[in-house]
Amino acid sequence: MKRAMSSSSVASSPNDAVLSSPPPEPATLLDAIASGVAVVAPRCWSVLVANARFNSWFPAVAGEGSLTARVPELDIALATREISARDRHSFAVERRLAGRAIGFEVALSMMSGGNLLVEVRDDSRRRRTELMLDSYSRLAEKSLRELQQEKARAERLLLNLMPRAVLQEMREFGTVSPQRFDGATALMLDFVDFSEMAVARDPAALVAELNDIFSALDRISEMFGCERIKTNGDSYMAVCGLPERNSDHAASVAHAALRMRGYIDRRNRANSNQWRCRIGIASGPVVGSIVGVNKYVYDVFGPAVNLAARLERIAAPMQIMLAKETAALLGGAFTCLPRAVCHLKGFGAHQVYELLGGGGVEGRQGSGLALLPDPTAAPGS
Repeated sequence: MKRAMSSSSVASSPNDAVLSSPPPEPATLLDAIASGVAVVAPRCWSVLVANARFNSWFPAVAGEGSLTARVPELDIALATREISARDRHSFAVERRLAGRAIGFEVALSMMSGGNLLVEVRDDSRRRRTELMLDSYSRLAEKSLRELQQEKARAERLLLNLMPRAVLQEMREFGTVSPQRFDGATALMLDFVDFSEMAVARDPAALVAELNDIFSALDRISEMFGCERIKTNGDSYMAVCGLPERNSDHAASVAHAALRMRGYIDRRNRANSNQWRCRIGIASGPVVGSIVGVNKYVYDVFGPAVNLAARLERIAAPMQIMLAKETAALLGGAFTCLPRAVCHLKGFGAHQVYELLGGGGVEGRQGSGLALLPDPTAAPGS
């Protein structure tokens, strides 16, 4: 009784049930594989056996069941060479199943019996992942380009508010220290009767013209190493000698002023709208610094700036007025005509000069350019 119970207990155990089950058929094992599998005779490329997944992915075509008929993308010559050299050949194909495109990776390898084993793997997930990564990469590149464009646009805007060297100092240290420049020359330009023009002309067209002129003045300033400091309405202010020190600051501003006047003169000959400017130039010490807290702007202060503004106001249309200090710095390289001694607010009686031409750049007098003598100077002085 005891032996019979023991035998019954052993016979009902799970292990015995597994041992007593018949082995699965080879076709069942092949169908259980997640990939498509087939065995191919290499001489005629006929499919000897294939699992259900392979047959569903690559069914026989019009009764033709060879591998070349099922997979016409197979390059027999290339496959033969690679299998001979490396016992393996793989390639990618795409099929449209159930209304959607599916990518497959097909691999052929030599079996020990001389037949070829064909393994097919659904590659759609990997392809989707690669497409997604490519999409993310393109989005990242687009974002980077947009960021760089915004950065360049912001830099252009900042360069309208301050010189490049000042902007660089601002970036590195977060602030800009006021600096005194003993050798600098300031230029003030203003247009005659601009207020009347603003009332009489179309505002949009007037501003567009002014913007066009200021853009040209900016290019001229840059050409001669001058720094446009600011515009205020129709007035334009540029300085040379700061923040990059320049020993030829007076000559650079004189060249720029002559070129600006020449540009406006040529522009008037080609346009019905006439613009006439007044220019004042003065040299001396100035202080440059960032002003403002929330709205930064680089500005310059000092006697040279104030004197240039005074000279601009007394200048006649299309006339360039110089302070005597600037005329002295220009020496014989420019033609400077002494004008009457003027009483200038804050400066008292001041000998002023008119810049006529010079330097070979905008010369109007040809050779022999010189600083003409001051008619008001005392004999022997």
